[in-house]
Amino acid sequence: MKPYEILARIESSIRELAQRDTQSIRGIRRQFSREIARSDAGGVVKLGLRLLERGDFMHRFIAYELVAGHREALGSLTAKTLERFGDGLNSWESVDTFGLYLAGPAWRERQVPDSLIKGWARSKDRWWRRAALVSTVPLNSKARGGSGDTGRTLMICAMLVEDHDDMVEKALSWALRELAKRDPKAARHFLGEHQGLLGARVLREVRNKLETGLKNPRGR
Repeated sequence: MKPYEILARIESSIRELAQRDTQSIRGIRRQFSREIARSDAGGVVKLGLRLLERGDFMHRFIAYELVAGHREALGSLTAKTLERFGDGLNSWESVDTFGLYLAGPAWRERQVPDSLIKGWARSKDRWWRRAALVSTVPLNSKARGGSGDTGRTLMICAMLVEDHDDMVEKALSWALRELAKRDPKAARHFLGEHQGLLGARVLREVRNKLETGLKNPRGR
């Protein structure tokens, strides 16, 4: 595979789109996922990083999905390459795709150390702190291959209980709600232990999840 040639063809396909919605963009990604299915991991990672250099979310989205959909490429990610893929995170969309598609799965499979994610949780950048929390979701989400990991999930959540940045609070709620599906007892205990520090949104949404199975049930 020649990454630069594939990149040029991806960009040509993007230019030809009549409508640039998620479904259309994903259609392009699926086409090229089939083409690179038998390519080596290094070439796929290189292609993903080249796409990322274009600087917009559309190219970032394709890059993350291409790597996530290539088992060997995803399995080859290290702390260094993962942080290269996280370069330029600047919105909830970019953070969430990064955490769900790349960082969370790599961490779940122990390709990167806990210290990497803990470092993100201590970052001055709100987007990296959110990324640390979103990365816990694939640990617990059955749909994303998770089998449950209470210890590592709560390790990160505990680091950010006093962080009331809106983007971080929303991610904390998400992380705890996902854990609640796997280990409701641990999620409930965490709420009780940190009740005086957690934001009202987090307490409300996670309790709702525990009690009703829904984030925001009607009538509440």
